[in-house]
Amino acid sequence: MYTVNEEGLLNVYASEPEVYYAEYPSPNQQRRYALQGAIATLFVAALFLTAFAAS
Repeated sequence: MYTVNEEGLLNVYASEPEVYYAEYPSPNQQRRYALQGAIATLFVAALFLTAFAAS
């Protein structure tokens, strides 16, 4: 996105987005994050065990 200043010069600097604060996750989101972490941990452990068994 290009902007032009009052002198007609082109300004190609990035426009800064509005700043907003993140909201603390709800208990439902916290449980979902914990479940995703547990599933990811099991998946990585299975990959390591498969690689160890194959070698």
